[in-house]
Amino acid sequence: MRTATLGPAQRAEALAAMAEHELDVLVVGGGVVGAGTALDAVTRGLSTGLVEARDWASGTSSRSSKLIHGGLRYLEMLDFALVREALKERGLLLERLAPHLVKPVPFLYPLQHRAWERWYAGSGVALYDAMSMARGHGRGLPVHRHLTRGRALRVAPCLRKDALVGALQYYDAQVDDARLVATLVRTAVSYGAHAANRARVTGFLREGERVVGARVQDVEGGGEYEIRAQQVVNATGVWTDDTQAMVGERGQFHVRASKGIHLVVPKDRIHSTTGLILRTEKSVLFVIPWGRHWIVGTTDTGWDLDKAHPAASSADIDYLLEHVNSVLAVPLSRDDVQGVYAGLRPLLAGESDATSKLSREHTVAHPAPGLVVVAGGKYTTYRVMAKDAVDEAVHGLDMRVADCVTEDIPLLGAEGYRAMWNARARMAARTGLHVVRVEHLLNRYGSMAEEVLALVAADPTLGEPLQAADDYLRAEVVYAASHEGARHLDDVLTRRTRISIETFDRGTRSAREAAELMAPVLGWDEDQIEREVQHYEKRVEAERESQLQPDDLTADAARLGAPDIVPL
Repeated sequence: MRTATLGPAQRAEALAAMAEHELDVLVVGGGVVGAGTALDAVTRGLSTGLVEARDWASGTSSRSSKLIHGGLRYLEMLDFALVREALKERGLLLERLAPHLVKPVPFLYPLQHRAWERWYAGSGVALYDAMSMARGHGRGLPVHRHLTRGRALRVAPCLRKDALVGALQYYDAQVDDARLVATLVRTAVSYGAHAANRARVTGFLREGERVVGARVQDVEGGGEYEIRAQQVVNATGVWTDDTQAMVGERGQFHVRASKGIHLVVPKDRIHSTTGLILRTEKSVLFVIPWGRHWIVGTTDTGWDLDKAHPAASSADIDYLLEHVNSVLAVPLSRDDVQGVYAGLRPLLAGESDATSKLSREHTVAHPAPGLVVVAGGKYTTYRVMAKDAVDEAVHGLDMRVADCVTEDIPLLGAEGYRAMWNARARMAARTGLHVVRVEHLLNRYGSMAEEVLALVAADPTLGEPLQAADDYLRAEVVYAASHEGARHLDDVLTRRTRISIETFDRGTRSAREAAELMAPVLGWDEDQIEREVQHYEKRVEAERESQLQPDDLTADAARLGAPDIVPL
């Protein structure tokens, strides 16, 4: 089984290796597109580096709706090419690339008008299914079905009887977005890429007009490295314009940030066996199953304030509650909201009306010799964006380079996952864990669950759940720091696990236990443990305060009341 470790020693070695020899490709940005680009480049045989200023997926790629979908609503816009592309990617992830991380999820679409709406919506969903299966990547999902009002209410008793006259049920897929990104990074490293988070690009190296690398600051250790590369790929999402400004080149497009917020509520607050998709006056609203919770989202509003910590205002939360309550028999209240998170979508905005239509599509440009920019797009189509970015970079390399092969490269944990899933009862008997715990590990780590179980075998206390977040084992916190590149408490509670949004205390009751588990791996003393816990508590306090504010400006000011992460 191929594997890779992103521990403290490996991070230091990666920075040193990138500075020692010129790379073929240096990727800037550790979100899903940057991680996918690094994997694409290294699996073509290119020497590849990947740097990220904060944590893997700490921007948009950990704050999405957690859906892998074809974009059903884009059919209504007649954007068949985008839907076809996304459906192919959905199928690849479900069946071949990441079956341990990407799972089918059912959605119910309530119909509010007789006859014409069932025909109109039904035709769209039927086309959606047909386009998926036509490419040979839809066999893993059931086809849609039409439901009467009575049958729909048996599937989703939470709905008000007067909120629908019937319904359609169809399937898409979902993913833990941050976990997929971390797995992409580890997969790239397993093929020979060098990767370092908390490594911020402070400027680009130039020879004449050509970009020949980047200056990178080690945010943790304080050192600075000059990393040379024949081609640099800017994959920094909503930070694209900021990164481009370091080069001093006028961009061919700009990236505008659009804020989307999501609410997390306990499973028992919405009585349903299926997710929901609802129309709003602006877009659509999803109610998405998420383990023992529901995710309700999203909004779509412009954002030009702090990009690192977008804030959800009281108005945002009220908007979502108002719209979801319009169809619920038992409405949700503020007290039902367990977690809230806000993310920024990178939308393309051209310098003329003609190019502004790019919106959710992606584009790749070569604004200066040695520099490639990739921006826009959807989470689902990250692999296509990565392929296009590397194809563009290859034009600037003086060598023959193989074509993209990531369509056939399973992510770490995928190989052997189904066989281990079938043997989960025997795994439970062998390890002494309940089979539900084994299933949880398999659906987070795939076949790499054996690495987590090895920690438990060496120290049986790690097989116990966290006291205040019992969905997660203590071993998972240790593994996040030793194998998955977590450098701070926030990385573990917010991205390696989802404790920050899945508990009413937002993870504050788990903070000290988690920090003490991380400490031996990362070499923390008691003072650093205390700093990590205090920083996390202040972050949660600032987020709670921002969610009481009436608008974006006041919410942003409240959120920025907490300092950024504490360097080691």
